[in-house]
Amino acid sequence: MNHPLRVMLVDDHALCRSGLTELLEHRAGMTVVGATGDPLRVVPMLQQYQPDLLVLDLRLASTDGLSVLRQIRAAGLDTAVVMLTMSDSEDDLSAALRAGVRGYLLKDMEPEEIIDAIARAARGELVVASAMTLKLAQILQSGPKGSVKGDLVASLTEREREVLDHVARGQSNKVIAQALDISHNTVKLHVRHIMDKLNLRSRVEAAVFAFEYRSSPDGLKAAAEAGEKLRG
Repeated sequence: MNHPLRVMLVDDHALCRSGLTELLEHRAGMTVVGATGDPLRVVPMLQQYQPDLLVLDLRLASTDGLSVLRQIRAAGLDTAVVMLTMSDSEDDLSAALRAGVRGYLLKDMEPEEIIDAIARAARGELVVASAMTLKLAQILQSGPKGSVKGDLVASLTEREREVLDHVARGQSNKVIAQALDISHNTVKLHVRHIMDKLNLRSRVEAAVFAFEYRSSPDGLKAAAEAGEKLRG
Protein backbone atom coordinates (compact mmCIF):
# COMPACT_ATOMS: atom_id res chain seq x y z
CA MET A 1 0.00 0.00 0.00
CA ASN A 2 1.79 3.13 -1.25
CA HIS A 3 -0.48 5.79 0.21
CA PRO A 4 -1.07 6.32 3.95
CA LEU A 5 -3.65 3.90 5.28
CA ARG A 6 -7.10 5.47 4.95
CA VAL A 7 -9.33 4.66 7.90
CA MET A 8 -12.93 5.49 8.79
CA LEU A 9 -14.23 5.38 12.39
CA VAL A 10 -17.69 4.56 13.72
CA ASP A 11 -18.20 5.11 17.46
CA ASP A 12 -21.04 6.92 19.21
CA HIS A 13 -18.70 8.47 21.79
CA ALA A 14 -17.13 11.66 20.46
CA LEU A 15 -14.20 11.33 22.86
CA CYS A 16 -13.39 7.87 21.50
CA ARG A 17 -13.51 9.12 17.92
CA SER A 18 -11.28 12.05 18.78
CA GLY A 19 -8.78 9.96 20.73
CA LEU A 20 -8.54 7.28 18.07
CA THR A 21 -8.14 9.90 15.34
CA GLU A 22 -5.28 11.44 17.29
CA LEU A 23 -3.68 8.04 17.80
CA LEU A 24 -3.91 6.87 14.20
CA GLU A 25 -2.97 10.14 12.51
CA HIS A 26 -0.25 11.48 14.78
CA ARG A 27 1.36 8.27 16.03
CA ALA A 28 0.79 5.93 13.10
CA GLY A 29 0.78 8.23 10.08
CA MET A 30 -2.63 6.98 8.95
CA THR A 31 -5.37 9.20 7.53
CA VAL A 32 -8.79 9.23 9.18
CA VAL A 33 -11.00 10.13 6.22
CA GLY A 34 -14.24 10.21 8.20
CA ALA A 35 -15.72 9.56 11.61
CA THR A 36 -19.32 9.30 12.79
CA GLY A 37 -21.50 8.05 15.60
CA ASP A 38 -24.60 7.84 13.42
CA PRO A 39 -25.21 4.34 11.98
CA LEU A 40 -27.35 5.80 9.19
CA ARG A 41 -24.38 7.75 7.85
CA VAL A 42 -22.00 4.79 7.66
CA VAL A 43 -22.90 3.42 4.22
CA PRO A 44 -23.07 6.86 2.50
CA MET A 45 -19.74 7.83 4.06
CA LEU A 46 -18.10 4.58 2.98
CA GLN A 47 -19.34 5.16 -0.55
CA GLN A 48 -18.02 8.72 -0.47
CA TYR A 49 -14.63 8.21 1.16
CA GLN A 50 -13.83 4.60 0.16
CA PRO A 51 -11.45 3.93 3.08
CA ASP A 52 -9.06 1.01 3.17
CA LEU A 53 -10.48 -0.10 6.50
CA LEU A 54 -13.39 0.66 8.83
CA VAL A 55 -12.98 0.61 12.63
CA LEU A 56 -16.43 -0.11 14.04
CA ASP A 57 -17.66 -0.12 17.64
CA LEU A 58 -19.70 -3.20 18.56
CA ARG A 59 -22.10 -1.30 20.81
CA LEU A 60 -23.82 1.79 19.43
CA ALA A 61 -26.59 3.80 21.07
CA SER A 62 -29.33 2.92 18.59
CA THR A 63 -28.08 -0.38 17.19
CA ASP A 64 -25.06 -2.72 17.20
CA GLY A 65 -22.00 -3.01 15.03
CA LEU A 66 -23.03 -6.33 13.50
CA SER A 67 -26.26 -4.79 12.22
CA VAL A 68 -24.24 -1.97 10.69
CA LEU A 69 -21.92 -4.55 9.11
CA ARG A 70 -24.90 -6.33 7.56
CA GLN A 71 -26.07 -3.02 6.09
CA ILE A 72 -22.60 -2.43 4.66
CA ARG A 73 -22.53 -5.83 2.95
CA ALA A 74 -26.14 -5.45 1.74
CA ALA A 75 -25.00 -2.25 0.01
CA GLY A 76 -22.41 -4.28 -1.89
CA LEU A 77 -19.41 -2.83 -0.06
CA ASP A 78 -16.51 -5.15 0.80
CA THR A 79 -14.61 -2.72 3.03
CA ALA A 80 -12.43 -4.51 5.57
CA VAL A 81 -13.94 -4.08 9.05
CA VAL A 82 -12.25 -4.25 12.45
CA MET A 83 -14.36 -4.26 15.60
CA LEU A 84 -13.01 -2.11 18.45
CA THR A 85 -15.02 -2.72 21.59
CA MET A 86 -15.09 -3.03 25.38
CA SER A 87 -16.78 -6.43 25.14
CA ASP A 88 -14.61 -9.43 25.95
CA SER A 89 -17.57 -11.80 25.54
CA GLU A 90 -16.85 -15.06 23.74
CA ASP A 91 -20.31 -14.87 22.14
CA ASP A 92 -19.59 -11.40 20.76
CA LEU A 93 -16.21 -12.51 19.46
CA SER A 94 -17.73 -15.55 17.77
CA ALA A 95 -20.58 -13.55 16.22
CA ALA A 96 -18.20 -10.90 14.90
CA LEU A 97 -15.76 -13.39 13.40
CA ARG A 98 -18.50 -15.40 11.75
CA ALA A 99 -19.93 -12.17 10.33
CA GLY A 100 -16.65 -11.78 8.50
CA VAL A 101 -14.83 -9.00 10.36
CA ARG A 102 -11.10 -8.68 9.74
CA GLY A 103 -10.34 -8.15 13.42
CA TYR A 104 -11.67 -7.96 16.97
CA LEU A 105 -9.82 -5.54 19.23
CA LEU A 106 -10.44 -4.31 22.77
CA LYS A 107 -10.44 -0.64 23.73
CA ASP A 108 -8.19 -1.28 26.73
CA MET A 109 -5.37 -2.58 24.51
CA GLU A 110 -2.12 -0.64 24.50
CA PRO A 111 -2.13 2.11 21.82
CA GLU A 112 0.79 0.55 19.94
CA GLU A 113 -1.02 -2.80 19.90
CA ILE A 114 -4.08 -1.17 18.35
CA ILE A 115 -1.96 0.59 15.72
CA ASP A 116 -0.12 -2.61 14.83
CA ALA A 117 -3.32 -4.68 14.65
CA ILE A 118 -5.09 -2.17 12.42
CA ALA A 119 -2.10 -2.02 10.07
CA ARG A 120 -1.95 -5.82 9.89
CA ALA A 121 -5.69 -6.06 9.25
CA ALA A 122 -5.31 -3.60 6.37
CA ARG A 123 -2.67 -5.93 4.89
CA GLY A 124 -5.22 -8.75 4.85
CA GLU A 125 -4.49 -10.48 8.15
CA LEU A 126 -7.09 -11.56 10.67
CA VAL A 127 -6.27 -10.02 14.05
CA VAL A 128 -7.72 -10.65 17.50
CA ALA A 129 -6.80 -9.03 20.82
CA SER A 130 -4.29 -11.15 22.69
CA ALA A 131 -6.57 -11.08 25.75
CA MET A 132 -9.13 -13.03 23.69
CA THR A 133 -6.74 -15.84 22.72
CA LEU A 134 -8.21 -18.47 25.04
CA LYS A 135 -11.76 -17.65 24.00
CA LEU A 136 -10.73 -17.79 20.36
CA ALA A 137 -9.22 -21.23 20.91
CA GLN A 138 -12.50 -22.38 22.46
CA ILE A 139 -14.41 -21.06 19.44
CA LEU A 140 -12.09 -22.90 17.07
CA GLN A 141 -12.39 -26.12 19.03
CA SER A 142 -16.17 -25.92 19.02
CA GLY A 143 -16.35 -24.97 15.34
CA PRO A 144 -18.69 -26.43 12.75
CA LYS A 145 -17.48 -30.03 12.97
CA GLY A 146 -20.97 -31.41 12.74
CA SER A 147 -22.18 -29.02 10.06
CA VAL A 148 -19.39 -29.61 7.54
CA LYS A 149 -18.39 -33.11 6.45
CA GLY A 150 -14.84 -33.93 5.56
CA ASP A 151 -15.87 -35.63 2.33
CA LEU A 152 -17.10 -32.29 0.97
CA VAL A 153 -13.46 -31.49 0.30
CA ALA A 154 -13.67 -33.88 -2.65
CA SER A 155 -16.06 -31.45 -4.33
CA LEU A 156 -13.39 -28.73 -4.45
CA THR A 157 -11.23 -28.30 -7.51
CA GLU A 158 -7.45 -28.18 -7.14
CA ARG A 159 -7.51 -24.41 -7.61
CA GLU A 160 -10.26 -24.02 -5.01
CA ARG A 161 -8.14 -25.95 -2.52
CA GLU A 162 -5.24 -23.61 -3.22
CA VAL A 163 -7.49 -20.60 -2.65
CA LEU A 164 -8.85 -22.16 0.55
CA ASP A 165 -5.32 -22.60 1.88
CA HIS A 166 -4.62 -18.91 1.26
CA VAL A 167 -7.93 -17.87 2.86
CA ALA A 168 -6.96 -19.97 5.87
CA ARG A 169 -3.77 -17.91 6.19
CA GLY A 170 -5.92 -14.80 6.61
CA GLN A 171 -5.01 -13.36 3.22
CA SER A 172 -7.22 -10.93 1.33
CA ASN A 173 -8.52 -11.58 -2.19
CA LYS A 174 -5.99 -9.10 -3.57
CA VAL A 175 -3.07 -10.90 -1.91
CA ILE A 176 -4.38 -14.29 -3.09
CA ALA A 177 -4.73 -13.00 -6.64
CA GLN A 178 -1.10 -11.86 -6.64
CA ALA A 179 0.13 -15.12 -5.11
CA LEU A 180 -1.70 -17.32 -7.63
CA ASP A 181 -1.27 -14.93 -10.58
CA ILE A 182 -5.00 -14.74 -11.27
CA SER A 183 -7.44 -11.83 -11.33
CA HIS A 184 -9.17 -10.40 -8.27
CA ASN A 185 -12.57 -11.30 -9.75
CA THR A 186 -11.45 -14.89 -10.31
CA VAL A 187 -10.47 -15.16 -6.65
CA LYS A 188 -13.85 -13.77 -5.58
CA LEU A 189 -15.56 -16.38 -7.76
CA HIS A 190 -13.47 -19.21 -6.28
CA VAL A 191 -14.19 -18.02 -2.74
CA ARG A 192 -17.92 -17.93 -3.46
CA HIS A 193 -17.81 -21.47 -4.86
CA ILE A 194 -15.86 -22.67 -1.82
CA MET A 195 -18.39 -21.13 0.56
CA ASP A 196 -21.28 -22.69 -1.36
CA LYS A 197 -19.73 -26.15 -1.63
CA LEU A 198 -18.68 -26.32 2.03
CA ASN A 199 -21.80 -24.62 3.39
CA LEU A 200 -19.78 -21.85 5.04
CA ARG A 201 -20.87 -18.31 5.83
CA SER A 202 -17.62 -16.38 6.20
CA ARG A 203 -13.89 -16.44 5.55
CA VAL A 204 -13.32 -17.16 9.22
CA GLU A 205 -15.43 -20.32 8.95
CA ALA A 206 -13.28 -21.25 5.95
CA ALA A 207 -10.18 -20.84 8.12
CA VAL A 208 -11.80 -22.96 10.82
CA PHE A 209 -12.64 -25.58 8.18
CA ALA A 210 -9.01 -25.74 7.07
CA PHE A 211 -7.90 -25.88 10.69
CA GLU A 212 -10.16 -28.85 11.46
CA TYR A 213 -10.29 -30.85 8.25
CA ARG A 214 -6.92 -29.98 6.71
CA SER A 215 -8.13 -30.30 3.18
CA SER A 216 -4.79 -30.93 1.45
CA PRO A 217 -1.13 -31.71 2.25
CA ASP A 218 -0.33 -28.00 2.05
CA GLY A 219 -3.41 -27.35 4.15
CA LEU A 220 -1.67 -28.90 7.13
CA LYS A 221 0.67 -25.93 7.24
CA ALA A 222 -2.11 -23.49 6.39
CA ALA A 223 -4.26 -24.80 9.23
CA ALA A 224 -1.54 -24.17 11.77
CA GLU A 225 -0.87 -20.72 10.32
CA ALA A 226 -4.60 -19.92 10.43
CA GLY A 227 -4.68 -20.53 14.15
CA GLU A 228 -1.69 -18.23 14.65
CA LYS A 229 -3.14 -15.52 12.39
CA LEU A 230 -6.49 -15.54 14.16
CA ARG A 231 -4.79 -15.33 17.54
CA GLY A 232 -3.21 -12.06 16.40
